[in-house]
Amino acid sequence: MATTLTKGQNGPLGSTDVEIAIDLATAGDLSALLVTDAGKVRTDADFVFFNQPSGPGVTLVSGSGVGTLRLDLSAVPADISQIRAVITLENGTFGAVAAPVAHVRAGGADAFEYRIDGLSSESIVIALEVYRRGADWKVRAVGQGYAGGFAALVTDHGVSVDDAPTPPAATPPAGAQPWPTASTGEVSLSKDRPVSLTKGQRVSLQKDGGVALTRITMGLGWDPILTKKGLFGGGRSSNIDLDASAMLFAGTQLADLAYYGQLVSKDGSVKHHGDNLTGEGDGDDEVIDVDLTRIPQQITQILFIVTSYQGQTFEQVDNAFCRLVDQSNRAELARYTLAGGMPFTGIVMAKVFRGDGGWKLQAVGEGMAARHPGEAAKQIQRFL
Repeated sequence: MATTLTKGQNGPLGSTDVEIAIDLATAGDLSALLVTDAGKVRTDADFVFFNQPSGPGVTLVSGSGVGTLRLDLSAVPADISQIRAVITLENGTFGAVAAPVAHVRAGGADAFEYRIDGLSSESIVIALEVYRRGADWKVRAVGQGYAGGFAALVTDHGVSVDDAPTPPAATPPAGAQPWPTASTGEVSLSKDRPVSLTKGQRVSLQKDGGVALTRITMGLGWDPILTKKGLFGGGRSSNIDLDASAMLFAGTQLADLAYYGQLVSKDGSVKHHGDNLTGEGDGDDEVIDVDLTRIPQQITQILFIVTSYQGQTFEQVDNAFCRLVDQSNRAELARYTLAGGMPFTGIVMAKVFRGDGGWKLQAVGEGMAARHPGEAAKQIQRFL
């Protein structure tokens, strides 16, 4: 019979063959972080999740629910002192659902059970940690949640843009232009009509007359591509669950985030208006407001990304765009439309950054393999 743990309690495992499973009342993901005595990962290989299901001594096995972590503790490197099991919700917060329950098996037998109570606004939680004590291994009930979501988790465990190696540049689809190494030109906003941006082009965030914009809205939209054409040329589209996020960087360090799991940045300067699960309908699918007067001085750039949580690529998406809107009069000032589909699960659409003379917007339109902001954070150094 399994021993019930409360927060902070620990117990001996007595076996190097360990499994961790989670009862979760809503959609989510299970992952693991292998950390040193300093509480940091050594490399990206120490982060085990659905797109990287194997690490040194740890395997994420898909199945019902969020899957199972299988640990072979005899294969865990000597400089890894803890393995932290992490639960991430697909939508919403833990306060809105029944408390998750973690189950630990050791040597094929039920060993421990931990009901993770006391969570509220968090969308991600460290459920348990398996840790060394001399030559033995023990398990501890942690229950540490992060209202900051992926941004807080990434910062605390060293899975940051600074620490991550720069991946090889993805091969663009035929006909696509590479990310420019120099500016392709800066244009000015016009009160008469929105500026149509091309890839890599910049625009200064000033109205006619040189008055700086202070409150802007970034609208992002897309449409699923029609499938199964009918006899009379019609068709239907499958739902595509895309998520827009705003990632705030201090230099190359991810500092804050606004996304479906944390709708308002910790400093209150960026507000996400919520998740659109299908992409259907005209106009913006997701909207992000930015108060440039409240952006902390250390924040140098904000990247606007769109990721496909379910893993569909942008080859299944049509008419993807982002548009800049002046909040004072709701006028559209600039628009960038993505030309053609891409075989990627994530897109960096645009960035707002501090430049000579104030804030500027640049159209990006580059793909990456990322289903959520946590994966994107390790891949976008080349855009910073």
